[in-house]
Amino acid sequence: MSASQTSDVPTLLVKIFGKDRPGITAGLFDTLAAYSVDVVDIEQVVTRGRIVLCALVTKPAGGAEGDLRATVHSWAESLKMQAEILSGTGDNRPRGSGRSHVTVLGHPLTAESTAAIAARITETGGNIDRIFRLAKYPVTAVEFAVSGVETEPLRTALATASAHIGVDVAVISAGLHRRAQRLVVMDVDSTLIQDEVIELFAAHAGCEAEVAEVTERAMRGELDFEQSLHARVALLAGLDASVVDKVRAEVQLTPGARTLIRTLKRLGYQVGVVSGGFTQVTDDLRERLGLDFASANTLEIVDGKLTGKVTGEIVDRAGKARLLRRFAAEADVPLSQTVAIGDGANDLDMLNAAGLGVAFNAKPVVREAAHTAVNVPFLDAVLYLLGITREEIEAADLA
Repeated sequence: MSASQTSDVPTLLVKIFGKDRPGITAGLFDTLAAYSVDVVDIEQVVTRGRIVLCALVTKPAGGAEGDLRATVHSWAESLKMQAEILSGTGDNRPRGSGRSHVTVLGHPLTAESTAAIAARITETGGNIDRIFRLAKYPVTAVEFAVSGVETEPLRTALATASAHIGVDVAVISAGLHRRAQRLVVMDVDSTLIQDEVIELFAAHAGCEAEVAEVTERAMRGELDFEQSLHARVALLAGLDASVVDKVRAEVQLTPGARTLIRTLKRLGYQVGVVSGGFTQVTDDLRERLGLDFASANTLEIVDGKLTGKVTGEIVDRAGKARLLRRFAAEADVPLSQTVAIGDGANDLDMLNAAGLGVAFNAKPVVREAAHTAVNVPFLDAVLYLLGITREEIEAADLA
């Protein structure tokens, strides 16, 4: 039956709850089959070995409702379970317009924070239609299906709430595009890897303090990115090119980075990196991790020595957004179906240009400007924002 056909049809909501075991679902519907009822809706949840099974069915013909009720209760009691049967009309009321997936990450997820998020959803005029756990480790991730409010005002309201209650919240518009093949582009330093590559080179050149001083000037706004890049790279002049291999060996991936990329690739995503660092490192990462795209600045090397200069197009804040668009065009993916991940102000244009911009362990100004923030130290937590469960990740690893 269609929704319109069931709107005025007398129905029964049959609810079974108790200790889970094999055969409960089959047993309930075997019992109902004797009364020739139609199934309108089914929901089943198992939590810590306890099952709640709900079946919405049409009322039996010929005044057999009383007999059906007695039979279902008797069947449930034989399994030491409980049954509840409610009479009514039709199906669930239609969901409101404006549908979103709200993903909440907690480490841990407390009752207080969950209450605050749920209350804020209600305050915006939204209704929670369903709640589903995506992961229990290394963080607790739950997803709320929300209707009745448009995605953007809901995102704004929950971003403000999450900053105060200490959980990460992502709000994504519902629709087929959420699982559509798409593109993920991430920053490298302090995002894909735990290091700042310029600092690794500086350590070999013995100029860490000088590089840090230039970085600090840039953070104070005394230098723009391109100026600070040239100033820091100039300090590397004369360094033997053999240091490149040493730096590559020193690079440490962020926890969860391999899992994130491996899972995305198995799901058909394309994955790329853009970096204000150097192709001498990003090209190696591209090969090691099977990335589809990689772009960064290039250290000039002449006669086996670093010259203290960079060559080619500078990858700065605007350049990262430009490269995101270029990668999306080459991948034939609409910009609305791209995901960008980064931690610094240099990533803001890219985060805002993407369909979903994720601030990963970012500075406050970046967290406030991005679509959502992840503040746990595991890069694969981004998968939960895309509706991918921990069980799906682990199953993909076994495939």
